[in-house]
Amino acid sequence: MDRNRQALSVLIVSTLAFTVCFMVWMMFGVIGIPIKKALNLNATEFGLLTATPVLTGSLIRVPLGIWTDKYGGRIVMTILMALTVPAIWLMSYATAYWHFLAIGLFVGLAGGSFSVGTPYVARWFPKSRQGFAMGVYGAGNSGAAVNKFIAPALVVAFGWAMVPQVYAAIMLGTVVLFWFFSYSDPAHLVPSNVKFMDQLKALKDPKVLKYCQYYSIVFGGYVALSLWMVQYYVGEYGLDIRAAALLAACFSLPGGVLRAVGGWLSDKYGAHSVTWWVMWVSWICLFLLSYPQFDFTVTTVNGPRTFHIGLNVYAFTALMFLLGIAFAFGKASVFKYISDDYTGNIGTISGVVGLAGGLGGFVLPIMFGALVDITGIRSSAFMLMYGVVWVSLIWMYWTEVRGTELMGSKAKNFSLQG
Repeated sequence: MDRNRQALSVLIVSTLAFTVCFMVWMMFGVIGIPIKKALNLNATEFGLLTATPVLTGSLIRVPLGIWTDKYGGRIVMTILMALTVPAIWLMSYATAYWHFLAIGLFVGLAGGSFSVGTPYVARWFPKSRQGFAMGVYGAGNSGAAVNKFIAPALVVAFGWAMVPQVYAAIMLGTVVLFWFFSYSDPAHLVPSNVKFMDQLKALKDPKVLKYCQYYSIVFGGYVALSLWMVQYYVGEYGLDIRAAALLAACFSLPGGVLRAVGGWLSDKYGAHSVTWWVMWVSWICLFLLSYPQFDFTVTTVNGPRTFHIGLNVYAFTALMFLLGIAFAFGKASVFKYISDDYTGNIGTISGVVGLAGGLGGFVLPIMFGALVDITGIRSSAFMLMYGVVWVSLIWMYWTEVRGTELMGSKAKNFSLQG
């Protein structure tokens, strides 16, 4: 088989594997709702429940990225997926809150698949197409939307315990498919004389910290909101779990599928331009989403008159759809930065940046729940996200935009530093 066909096969089967891993990783976003009701959890406890798998999926990303550089993506991905199957199955037998948290830590290993597949796929393609290839692979984030289509139907028909059993079977089948349709290339491995610490020296570069902050928004925010949105629709708009999951998918689906488009745009226009616009669009959407439902009374010539201000379910869903598109483009553009700046160390750097994004996805749902418990305002989740985006915009302005000539003869040929 020629190299182009091998590269295409690797891209397709890796994207499938990542989609299934992400679907499993986001499982609590749906089954957590009946579990919350059964165990009588508050918003903070629910946030911790949904976020627990995200923690291990994040912490394992750095070693997985390093192991992928050293041993190859094919073997690392296969072993990783196989290890999650027993834990997914055991989830259906959990009965106490601590059971879900403990088993969730092992199920969360599936989330580490991103740091395996990103360098594995990227090295099969020339640099000019790496942004697109990583974008296609990253479209496996749409597993969050797939979860919202499959899990609610299973919950309604058979109860929540059927979901992990079905997902375990799907994961096992994916392990077999991946092994038979993926390939290895010894040329992609980091030379054996390169040690872990040699690879980690690149982390001293301050640019890595900046990319971590960007990714904590576009990926961490995506993960957190994917986990949070179904119960948000149920609580804020009184929808049943199937309707809530369907509308929540309007954010998760474009947030995953359109990552490939973001990769193409990043290849064409550069990582900086795409990321800059992503942050501004996110800022505007989150500003509007932050407003809670509220009534105010005005004294008029005809007496007191009460007005209601707040997003209805249609306007809310439209804004979430736009936010999902922005996050999809942003996830791809941040990794285009990495492939441009760290060509020989993609695995390690993508692992670190992926860790930051995953930790954002772990911390944010817990903070969402705590804010709801403290303030009683559901839209406080978006207020928090709005503030985090402000940090990125300011950081980006001072390190990349400030001092750049945006108009005139040099505008098209500037180079970005920092």
